[in-house]
This record gives sequence, C-alpha cells and structure tokens, in this order.
Amino acid sequence: MATAAPRIGDTKVPMSLLEPSAYINYQRIEDNLAVVRDRLKRPLTLSEKVVYGHLDDPHGQDIERGVSYLKLRPDRVACQDATAQMALLQFMSAGMDTAAVPTTVHCDHLIEAQIGGVKDLQRAIDINKEVYDFLATATAKYGLGFWKPGSGIIHQIILENYAFPGGMMIGTDSHTPNAGGLGMVACGVGGADAVDVMAGIPWELKCPKVIGVNLTGKISGWTTPKDVILKVAGILTVKGGTGAIVEYRGPGVESLSCTGMATICNMGAEIGATTSLFPFNNRMADYLKATKRPQIADYARAFSHNLTADEGAEYDQTIEINLSELEPHINGPFTPDLATPLSKFAQEVKKNGWPEELKVGLIGSCTNSSYEDMTRSASIVKEAADHGLNLKSKFTVTPGSEQVRATIARDGLIDAFEGAGGVVLANACGPCIGQWDRQDVKKGEVNSIITSYNRNFTGRNDANPATHAFVASPDIVTALAFAGRLSFNPLTDELVGADGKPFKFSDPSGHELPPRGYDPGENTFQPPPEDRFSVQVAVDPKSDRLQLLKPFKPWDGKTPTDLPVLIKVKGKCTTDHISAGGPWLKYRGHLENISQNCLIGAINSENGEANKIKNQITGEFGGVPQTAAYYRDRGIKWVVIGDSNYGEGSSREHAALEPRFLGGLAIIVRSFARIHETNLKKQGMLALTFADPADYDKIRPDDKVDILGLESFAPGKNLTLSVKHSNGTKDEISLAHSFNEGQIEWFKAGSALNLMAAKAKAKSA
Repeated sequence: MATAAPRIGDTKVPMSLLEPSAYINYQRIEDNLAVVRDRLKRPLTLSEKVVYGHLDDPHGQDIERGVSYLKLRPDRVACQDATAQMALLQFMSAGMDTAAVPTTVHCDHLIEAQIGGVKDLQRAIDINKEVYDFLATATAKYGLGFWKPGSGIIHQIILENYAFPGGMMIGTDSHTPNAGGLGMVACGVGGADAVDVMAGIPWELKCPKVIGVNLTGKISGWTTPKDVILKVAGILTVKGGTGAIVEYRGPGVESLSCTGMATICNMGAEIGATTSLFPFNNRMADYLKATKRPQIADYARAFSHNLTADEGAEYDQTIEINLSELEPHINGPFTPDLATPLSKFAQEVKKNGWPEELKVGLIGSCTNSSYEDMTRSASIVKEAADHGLNLKSKFTVTPGSEQVRATIARDGLIDAFEGAGGVVLANACGPCIGQWDRQDVKKGEVNSIITSYNRNFTGRNDANPATHAFVASPDIVTALAFAGRLSFNPLTDELVGADGKPFKFSDPSGHELPPRGYDPGENTFQPPPEDRFSVQVAVDPKSDRLQLLKPFKPWDGKTPTDLPVLIKVKGKCTTDHISAGGPWLKYRGHLENISQNCLIGAINSENGEANKIKNQITGEFGGVPQTAAYYRDRGIKWVVIGDSNYGEGSSREHAALEPRFLGGLAIIVRSFARIHETNLKKQGMLALTFADPADYDKIRPDDKVDILGLESFAPGKNLTLSVKHSNGTKDEISLAHSFNEGQIEWFKAGSALNLMAAKAKAKSA
C-alpha cells in the first residue's frame, strides 16, 4: 500500500516554551510558496520566501515589488508599554475575548535612568503604577503574555523567547527588526496595525523591494557586527532602505554571532528599511539551543531550503562588504548615517570642531546588550584595571534583559564595570529613548557622548540639543571612556598606566554564549491565568492617564452639509504636527487628554501661525483642539484641508484617533502618507484627495462645504465637494479616494473596530 510522503507540518513544534499550544506553521509557508513559485516562475530571495509564505491569499494576491499591497498573516504581535496602552484600549472595544495570534506586552519604555538599576526601577513602578496595573490586568483578561517592569527591553526578550527562523511578527516599536537576527521578518508598526492582527484581520504591507548585502571575509579584532550596520548606514543613508527589506547573505555571515546579526538588523531601522534579516545558519542554531529551544533549531534545519535565498535570486540593489577589510566606525553626530572609519575619526573631530572631551560613554540597549557584547567590553575594563586605570568619562551599562543582567552578575562582569566606576542601569530602554535624568551638564551646554545605541538625533538621549552624540560598538565606547577623549584610537594609540608605563589595549575578547549557560534571574513573566474571564481590567474612571474608549457613532446615512473648514493646513504636516510627542507621551492611554494636542503644530494658511484658528460660529480665534471640540459639542461635523504627503512620519494611531474624537468627518488633502491614510480609514474618517491637486488653492479657511455622493460610495467612484465661499460664490470640486469595499464598511459602521465588534457579537449570538 502506498503511503503519503511526510509533510513539514506533520511535526508540531511550539513557537515558544511559554506558549506550548501555539505551533510554528512551516506548512503554510511551504504551501504558499508552491503557489507563488508557479505564478512567478523565478528564483526567490529569502525575504520573499518568508513574506510570500505568509500571504493571506497566495492565489489571488498581486505580487509586484514596490507596487502591490500585500495582505499578510503574521505569526505574532509584540507591544511595548508606551504604545500598548492605546492598542489594548482599542482591542478591548473590538468585542473579542482573546487575541487571534499570540501577543505579548513588555514594560520597558517608562523607566527613567537616574541613579542606578534597582532604585530607578522602583521609582518607575511607583510613578507608573496605574499604567502597569492596567497592562497587567488587560493582558490577563485577553490572554496575552505580560513582561513586568524590569524584565528587559522588548526586542531582547523577543530574541530570547519568541523569535524563530521563517516567522513573521509585527511589533509596536521601530526596532522590532532585531528579530531578523534569528531569521524572522519582524516589522515595526503603529498600534492600529497591531489591533488588526490581534483581531484576526490581515496586515497590509506594500510589497517590499529587496536590498542584498553580500558579506565576504571574516570579522576579527576590534571590528564587530555593529560596524557592519554603521557602514551600511553610511552607504544607504537614513532614507536609502525605505520600502525595502535588507537581506544579508554570503560566506561572511558565518563569522557573525546570532546576537551580532540581531544588532545589525536592529539598527536597520535607521536606514528606513521595512526590516532586515539573515538566512538560517549554525550560529542561529547555537543560540536557539543556548536559550533552551533545540527543537526549533532542529525544525528550522529540516526546513532550511526555505530559510535561505534561491540560487540566482535577483535583488533591487546589491552592496558588497568584505568583513576582513572592514574597520571599526563611529557614526554621528546628530544623525546615524554620518559614518567615519575609526582611523579617520580623530581628524574629523578636529576639522569639525566637535568637543573632544568625552563626557559619557553608554553601552547596552536593545541594540548591543548581548552576553558577547558585555564580555568583550568587560575584557577591556579588566585590562585597564590590570594597569591601574579607572574610567575618565562617566560610564553606564544597560543590560537588555533580566537574563543578561543575571548572567553577567553571576560571571563577575557587573563587579568589573562597577569596580572601574561604571553605573549599571535598569533592564530597560533608558537613555536610548531619552529616559535619562542627566545632571552632569546643563541644557544648552556643548558636550560629547558616545553610545552603543541605534539613534543619535539631536536631543534624542538627553533632550539637550547641544549634545554631540556618536554611535559605535560597545568595544569602542568602552575604550574611549578610559581615554576620556574622542580622538583616542585604541588600535594605534597608547594610554599610561598607574606605573607610568604606556600600554596599548589588546584586541577585545569575549564569549558568544555563556559557557555556564544563561542564568534566567528573577521570573518577571506573567502568563494569562486559567480563569482569565473573571479578571477585571484596572482603569480608574478618575485617571488622567487612562480612559476606556467609547465606540464612535456610525454614519447616519445623510449627506454631510454646511461643514466648516476647521483648518486649512499650509505645507508639511507630519504625525508630529498632528499629535505632538514630548510631554504628551504620558497621555497615550487617555484619548480625551491627548486630543488636546490635535493639530497644534499645523500651520494655519490663513495667518501662518500654529494653533490659532478662527471659530466660524463665534468669530473668535482659538486653539485647534478647543475649536474642534466647540463644533463637536454642538453637533457640527468639520473637515481639515491639507497639503501634500499629509501624515508622514511615525505611524502613531493617535494622529487619526484625535480628529475623529473631536468630531471630524473628513481630511481632504493633495496627497496622504500611506499609513496615516489607512489609520484614518480605520477610525471611520473620510480620507479624501483632490482629484486635481491644484484645487487645494480654491479652498478658503472660512468656507463651508457639502460632501456629495456618499449615498453611492463605491471603490473608484469620485465624490464631489460643494464649496460655499463667504462671499456667496461656489465651487464644485472632484474628490478621489482609495477606499475598497471593506474600508467603506468601516466608514459606515463608524470605525473598523465597530465593524469587528458587530461581527464578533453576531458570531456569538
């Protein structure tokens, strides 16, 4: 009797030890690629294999790099605490009792570096108690994994516990691509996209182009994986990776550790890349085994034909890097793509007048806090100690996770760092995202710092625009902290020991993985309880940081008439103009409070000022949010008129939620940034564009408008804007849109969440 050939899906391997009933779905990738290969009839890159392997409809999906919009089914979702608040509040209003895919929440963004790890963590727990209580109870209620404050940085926790070769994940943080170090397509998104996937809706992504980086040679000496991405950033600039996946390949890959590959993928966010990833290899298998996941390593090996690029696969761009010739780099200041080889850096410092004295060296963060990073830095610290030297600059160490912290504590590395005068911070983002109560310089004081982080934009780390921040490997940061000056080159220059004799640092040495295994440290993970349906989500009705969402009202079916123009925006209007950051971040879980920043940065075409518009009812000038709320509270819907590429920048959903909350009906612009356009649609807003962009000039700030044609709203069918000017004249303007059938249903229901909730209710009835 003939027997069926074994299928990859016959083997059941959990995605994570913490989620034993959620299995890796290699069979879907295998089946999807059989369809896609038959359609495309060409070799596929690795990123194409993983992305197309997660298509929702491989038979009907248009597939053209840089053109098509793919509908995808990610394996999991991850959220950090700052963005998780609104994501969970939205999910709670979707009417579902559990997430459609495994989802985790990580408390890492709200911990400010001030004194040291233990005290800083306790202070954050006290200050943010209500936010942490909300996240803990909401995750328990809806079946999500919760990583408590002190657990570590989201991306390091993902690498240690959840990333796997060939998987697809979305995360509400731009450095989610860190998981590419384990061969995962992991993309940073806004909270609205996370809610979609949690609610079982396909995730939409523009079909990425593919940039191939071919690595040859072997990394050694002072050169580290960090120097690979510093070099790539210099080649591609902060915009060069936009719309593309950066795929590393070639014989040089085998000389990189798994955590080193993660470092490279993490900082790919700085070149605008959709994500970055590496092919499955032995170093990944070693890391999986060290983190107690040998069964995933074996499963990936059995599936390795789909975890590497096909022979002859074509790339949209190719970069060649010989690791044997690559020297350490230092990037900055003020931008992560100003790349300078170490041998030329001292002269650049002098030529540009950068402050030579190094005030602070900072190592760690989600980018460079692996055991390998820490042991290499510690080898430099110990060699300096052998010569009687202490640090000349302030020096901080940020462990990426509790597991890394506990392991380096056990192995004596923390003692070495602190013995030299270093300070070990909490297992959190800290200074990397600006959570740093820096006291050693005054605001406005010109100074230099160097970090092993990923971003160094003006004011990013310490809110001081005069701070010159540079980015390098932990090795270079550590060596420069002993010299106390940027002009020091540890490969060629000497320091003087306590005995008066000069010495030169040896090449750093470290362990890729801890020889005695990882020490897990304190258990900071909260799994969903058995009886989670009895859990009450903690939201104080009097809180000014958290507020339950109320469903937006559905469309009333009537033609909107006599709508005032709230503001005609002139020029660039990013999501930062629409929903400012800074002091507003604490209100990310409170829609009413954060809506008080709605469009306060947008420039009013009427007077060239920000946050000063005319109330068409009272004739008085006031702030944008206040005027919008005045209209809303009197049942008057309104529209915004905008310029080109409206809503570019971060994909934060608050920029779409706020105008909807304040009573807006339509945003009408010359053109949209794609993610913001989609976010507006999800909140039940009409996102419309002038069919003729020149018609923007016909709108006056004191116009009233009607939107005609909604009774027959359909894909590809233009609407009409009837414009009534204050002098009695009129204009008829054609409005285009990109709504599909499903998105039109979002509008009619009042929001995508309303439609989800209605379907969930009907299903349970």
